[in-house]
Amino acid sequence: MSRRSLATAAVILTLGAGVAAAQQPGSAQRCGWLDNPTPGNASLYDKDGEWTIAVQGGHQAKGDWPPPYKAGEWRKSGNGSYGYGCACMTVKVDAEEKNVLEIVSAKARPLAACRKDKALSEVEKTLR
Repeated sequence: MSRRSLATAAVILTLGAGVAAAQQPGSAQRCGWLDNPTPGNASLYDKDGEWTIAVQGGHQAKGDWPPPYKAGEWRKSGNGSYGYGCACMTVKVDAEEKNVLEIVSAKARPLAACRKDKALSEVEKTLR
């Protein structure tokens, strides 16, 4: 295993409500705003800032996103179905680069959950 891989594994953080019992080793739960503004581009904003999920023509995390949202819980911005919502994701990350490497699971949350989180209160304004 490379030194970078060891460092990445060592700095994976556990955030949000806690780690789910069925979570895979080396993964952590991160909760915040999931932003998918255009095709192939997505980020998760949590209390530690922006985590890149995908960049069109570049980095793409393994796994499925976005999770299914209930009516009214996904805010469209721009064209098509692109927009943002609140989510918790069990992910593997490269903390140094702030990239999501793999999405193990993802669950939509009510918009109110992110709006009530003081660490995320200003982020939604930048997503509109």
